[in-house]
Amino acid sequence: MRKAKPKSRILLPDPKYKETLVTRFVNYMMEDGKKSVAYGIFYDAVEIVEQRTKENGLEMWKKALNNVMPSVEVKSRRVGGATFQVPTEVRPDRRVSLGIKWMISYARKRGEKTMKDRLAGEIVAAAKGEGAAVKKKDDTHRMAEANKAFSHFRF
Repeated sequence: MRKAKPKSRILLPDPKYKETLVTRFVNYMMEDGKKSVAYGIFYDAVEIVEQRTKENGLEMWKKALNNVMPSVEVKSRRVGGATFQVPTEVRPDRRVSLGIKWMISYARKRGEKTMKDRLAGEIVAAAKGEGAAVKKKDDTHRMAEANKAFSHFRF
């Protein structure tokens, strides 16, 4: 185990919306250090969302992210030779991380031609409470609910 907790780095807000959460999302989406490309994809996707829904694209993205973020998850815990899936609360920072990761990974798996179309499609679906990322959250919650009997093994 490490001696001290690492200092959390301060993220600069993004140039267009002045939001640190957008920067965090773009950092997860970025590949090979190409941040300007990632920003371009994100901003284009938000514009596509605005055109499709006639609503504020950033607000739709925030709503979608809230719909994807899990509140409980299961963690493996060994007790006397048996492994139990113990439901635990997700701490706020991890909630955001999981939501972002799921949204990006399921956007990448979609069938549209470009990443901005895929991301826009995933944002619209997640804002409606549909889509693969929301399904992942529901599955996680369902697993936690099913293993509620083992919650007394919490660490």
